[in-house]
Amino acid sequence: MGGDHLRRNMMTIRKTLLASLAVLALATAPALAGAGGNGGGNGGGHGNSGDHGGGNGNGGGNGGGKGNSGATHGKASAPGQLAKSQDDTIDDATDDTPATPKEKNLHAKLGRLNSLQRNINAYMNSKSPKFAAIQAYVTQAAAAKNAQAAVEAATQAVADAQAALDDLNAQMTALQADPNATQEQIDALQGQIDDATTALNDANQALTDAQTEAANTPAPDDATLDAALADMANKPVDADVTDWAKGVLADKIDQAAAATTTP
Repeated sequence: MGGDHLRRNMMTIRKTLLASLAVLALATAPALAGAGGNGGGNGGGHGNSGDHGGGNGNGGGNGGGKGNSGATHGKASAPGQLAKSQDDTIDDATDDTPATPKEKNLHAKLGRLNSLQRNINAYMNSKSPKFAAIQAYVTQAAAAKNAQAAVEAATQAVADAQAALDDLNAQMTALQADPNATQEQIDALQGQIDDATTALNDANQALTDAQTEAANTPAPDDATLDAALADMANKPVDADVTDWAKGVLADKIDQAAAATTTP
């Protein structure tokens, strides 16, 4: 009797354990499915016992699970690919922006004024009435340039003459203080001082003359240039054209000035 009772208890414990395992499998299946897959399990147990000392039981359970950890039907963008995609978007936006209207080509506005680029001989020898005002402008500007250069040269000549005279006067002071100096030496030096004084006076007069010449030879003003351009042009003259003309004519003026400078 005691052995039968023990066997029945063992069978009961076994069935209880199997049932618990089945319940546990069912309980954990949703969690496993949520982690990236699906699973299923079933378990069962059955048994019977008899009061007459005999009993049997069996239990079985099975569980299975399978899952795929996230399938993606596409390509993942790497950081570099993402940055390139953003750059492409910016470029596309830039390309779609309407371009600022370009300025008209300057030379298209020049028309006849393109002739201002001709060489200096053409300037000086042209017989065209349309070119006459520009030719006069260049000639006057070149004369004014030479006159101003003469003033600058005369100013330097005065400075040089004054320096020479100052040096001779310093020598005379030292010579007169020398007890060994002779009257002959003093007279010779005084002659040099007299010549230097004359040279300084001449330099000052030359400077005065140069300043007078420059005052009488003024450079043409912008109004004169505008009038000359308008006289020559066959198209409207605007600020851009005038600025361009000044740049071109500056070189022609330098050449004309060099050609008319007295050697």
